Amino acid sequence: MIDKDFLLTTNTAKWLFHDVAAHLPIVDYHNHLNPKEIYDNENYESITDVWLGGDHYKWRAMRAAGIDEERITGGADEKAKFDAFAETMPKLFGNQLLHWTQLELRTFFGIERFLSQESADEIYEQTNAALKEEALRPRNILSRQKVKFLGTTDDPTDSLEYHRLLKEDETFDVHVAPSFRPDKAIAIDAPDYAEWLGRLEAAVDFKVDSYGKFMEAMKKRIEFFDGMGCRASDHGINEMFYEEATEDEMEEVFDKVLSEEAVSRTEVDKFKTHTLISLAKEYHARGWVMQLHIGPLRNNNTRMFDRTGPDSGFDSINDKLVAEPLSRFLDAIDRTDELPKTVLYTLNPRDNIIMATMAGNFQSGDIPGKVQFGTAWWFNDNYDGMMDQMKTLANAGAFKTFIGMLTDSRSMLSFTRHEYFRRILCELLGQWAESGMIPDDRALLKEYVEDICYNNAKNYFGLEN
Repeated sequence: MIDKDFLLTTNTAKWLFHDVAAHLPIVDYHNHLNPKEIYDNENYESITDVWLGGDHYKWRAMRAAGIDEERITGGADEKAKFDAFAETMPKLFGNQLLHWTQLELRTFFGIERFLSQESADEIYEQTNAALKEEALRPRNILSRQKVKFLGTTDDPTDSLEYHRLLKEDETFDVHVAPSFRPDKAIAIDAPDYAEWLGRLEAAVDFKVDSYGKFMEAMKKRIEFFDGMGCRASDHGINEMFYEEATEDEMEEVFDKVLSEEAVSRTEVDKFKTHTLISLAKEYHARGWVMQLHIGPLRNNNTRMFDRTGPDSGFDSINDKLVAEPLSRFLDAIDRTDELPKTVLYTLNPRDNIIMATMAGNFQSGDIPGKVQFGTAWWFNDNYDGMMDQMKTLANAGAFKTFIGMLTDSRSMLSFTRHEYFRRILCELLGQWAESGMIPDDRALLKEYVEDICYNNAKNYFGLEN
């Protein structure tokens, strides 16, 4: 199914992909890979382990296909879970999982046969045999995919032990950097907030008994992350917020949190707004990128949440209004000219044009594409979603400054998603060029592909050559 010209329908698209995009390195600036996995560099136990462990995309599809939970997140053995996924695949026409799976089989295992119930036994044996080889250890996978930079996702209290060990390893030339993810730091209404605050105190080695001390601790952790090569923050925002507050109000709210008093929704939003504005100015001072992932509706199924926990495939798209609070939030930081480089992602494709036009409000003459409308994310990182996101960005902004694709993945085999994105990008430019919508200028088209696939992200995140 996946031949060399997969998704490429014009001669221009084929040339752009095969002669330009296919050879470019990868900057994967947002993922959920475990740095310990990369440092230890051990062989994977099985294809089930590397494919299905923690992958809520696949779990969700398997449930929709009628697979029982025992063979998804339950106690079934690895072969049974693999067989269940193989049983699901023929039911996924139109779903990007089918494309991703076949790309991974072809790229890493040389398997071109379609995964199904009929081929499951053979593919299970072939992939498991290959996973025992040196070539499919984590570091070799990264080298094989020409990955130059990885931005992981890390809580402010993390020790970053394995980032340090990787940084000190002179035999390893992939830059694996932490990304500062303070979601738990601002979730003052979470039932386990006191427990998280205890971890923060242990990380900074002083008592956090006031809002002032809280911000002192957060700045200390930012400095620590910066010293470990951090280039970005990342923020998961279910609903965009904006409520102005004074420093005195923050002290009052934080005192309530420390005494375990209930806080109102308005107080929570004031805390989040005031704190993130302060953090954003710290990011700006260090040249970091601020990423805002906006719009999930999480943990919809209470019964299954109680059984499987968060991030198990029971999240969907939120429809809360975003334009006004996002505008006020960005403007509050920009008033003092301290808005960091910022990437705006939306989970709701309804809001694509809102994000693209919002980015245009806060651009800067000295940083091309300073505020980005980020790549199609989560439920949208499929063929149609990527096409729509790129067309919207091109309609409303400067397409050539786009920083391109990320995996947002927990699987070491997911880097073929960059190939998927690059094929779609080349197809889009090829269609435009051959229909006369843009100049059929091969030198300029080549620049577009090189910039969007690699150069822009490298420069935006301040990476060395």
